[in-house]
Amino acid sequence: MTTSASILKSTFGYDSFRPLQQEVIENVLAKQDTLAVMPTGGGKSLCYQIPSLMFTGLTVVISPLIALMKDQVEQLRAFGVPALFINSSLSPQEYQENMEYVRKGEVKLLYVAPETLLTKRILDLLSSIQVDCLTIDEAHCISEWGHDFRPEYRQLVEVRKKISKGSVPCINCHCHTACTSRYSQHTSLHKQE
Repeated sequence: MTTSASILKSTFGYDSFRPLQQEVIENVLAKQDTLAVMPTGGGKSLCYQIPSLMFTGLTVVISPLIALMKDQVEQLRAFGVPALFINSSLSPQEYQENMEYVRKGEVKLLYVAPETLLTKRILDLLSSIQVDCLTIDEAHCISEWGHDFRPEYRQLVEVRKKISKGSVPCINCHCHTACTSRYSQHTSLHKQE
């Protein structure tokens, strides 16, 4: 039976979890909305990457920087994890090919910027497949840059509603660094009515 610990070892090469990783992973696997506040280098990414390999559907990772997306996807692919990004750095042909891979279920982790996520073609794509987890990575950037710099972050609650499928709810996993302000944690977690 595949477990989070076996994936940690077989896919990522680590013998044991860092403090709080296993608890966060178990919460995500239980389909509970989750907030992870950890120091830089604390292993936040594994807290959604490992569950993504155990879920049936897709994990969508909202990331604020193209360079960060590229780095994460390159690292994951080096470990044999089916991960892609969709952003403006792709040619139109690459963009379409990546969308097809997602549509066919050949991807476990999809990295997008909030602006990309809110486009009609991406929302239509995600509404047509099973999305198990919507992760906001590097969410501390909201507090550093301010919510007005990237107002699309405020619309993510609506995205979650659109891509959830009846008995298969899409959960939220927010990954913050320890320097995150209480205000940004509060505003990124609370649902707008």
